[in-house]
Amino acid sequence: MVSSFPNPTSVDLSRVRLAIRSLQPQLVEWRRRLHQKPELAFQEKLTAEFISSKLQAWGIDHQTGIAQTGIVATIKGTKSHSSQSPVLAIRADMDALPIQEINEVPYCSQHDGVMHACGHDGHTAIALGTAYYLQQHRQDFAGNVKIIFQPAEESPGGAKPMIEAGVLKNPDVDAIIGLHLWNNLPLGTVGVRSGALMAAVELFDCKILGKGGHGAIPQQTVDSVVVAAQIVNALQSIVARNVNPIDAAVVTVGALHAGTTHNVIADTATMKGTVRYFNPALQGFFHQRIEQIVAGTCQSYGAKYELEYCSLYPPVINDGKIAELVRSVAEEIIETPVGIVPECQTMGGEDMSFFLQEVPGCYFFLGSANPEKNLAYPHHHPRFDFDETALGMGVEIFVRCVEKFFSVNRD
Repeated sequence: MVSSFPNPTSVDLSRVRLAIRSLQPQLVEWRRRLHQKPELAFQEKLTAEFISSKLQAWGIDHQTGIAQTGIVATIKGTKSHSSQSPVLAIRADMDALPIQEINEVPYCSQHDGVMHACGHDGHTAIALGTAYYLQQHRQDFAGNVKIIFQPAEESPGGAKPMIEAGVLKNPDVDAIIGLHLWNNLPLGTVGVRSGALMAAVELFDCKILGKGGHGAIPQQTVDSVVVAAQIVNALQSIVARNVNPIDAAVVTVGALHAGTTHNVIADTATMKGTVRYFNPALQGFFHQRIEQIVAGTCQSYGAKYELEYCSLYPPVINDGKIAELVRSVAEEIIETPVGIVPECQTMGGEDMSFFLQEVPGCYFFLGSANPEKNLAYPHHHPRFDFDETALGMGVEIFVRCVEKFFSVNRD
């Protein structure tokens, strides 16, 4: 229950090491600079230049221009010099959304119609802070850390082209972790679980081709509005009657457009929708079933159709061992067990899923909402913002995961 979560104003930061707490002002500064200059998918040039300038100043080896604007930094721990040292990757997304910000803050977006409304500016700042700390403390871990700054998470997806460009190779990545600042959880909480965390994302566009005519003479027409309405209703039966009730899934029609005036029967109707599910075994099922329903309904009314279906992202599936690593670290930092939310799931999607299909890993939520500071608007809202105290907590979790991963996976 939300009421059992710790009050954000009472969050104990004593377990965040002093070196990271002292880094907090810089984390805030970096995050706010990024927030002021948001960029859309595959257009993150200013963001990439900023990241690269910091990495270069800190003496961190990195590659730029991967999948257009992506960056990969490599930090080598000095506890071991073996060429077979394990490799842990940390992933952060960089892109913003096509939203006009209406926050009245000094660091408000300076780019009209573009906003960091999902926390990716915070993810980038946390990854930068992690890179800085690890570079300064290479003697504390034995292994290699790859920090992946990824473009275009919001769509069409930058993870897959980065993987295809070889970011998980040379040296080969053994495991990967990533976080999402999460305003659905209050500051001082961490949502982590093994198995499915976020849903697959599939999209469909459907056009119903009927026969228009006069609203008073319907027998001369094939009413595309009636056909579309029947399809919308029938689509809801897929989850209700074709999916195992134990498997959560959603079919949503988010847009339906047809007609122009009162007394004209529309010859065409268009609809757009999305499908979400956790169980990877359902891949391909919804496409087939939606096509069957659309085809059957159109045939019964004498209409035709055009259907486009896109499988955007698979579900985010966490590896049990890496999820336990993250959970154990979070428990060391979050003072009370109630701060760990083990069954935190969402039907939202994330292309971190492509990384998790390649190597074992864990994606987790870091609570960032603080209603007492009016920092609890939902993601993708034009007033979205988060409690920046979470930035230092994110760095601490990443750093401890690095140290603990390499202590368990010694060469």
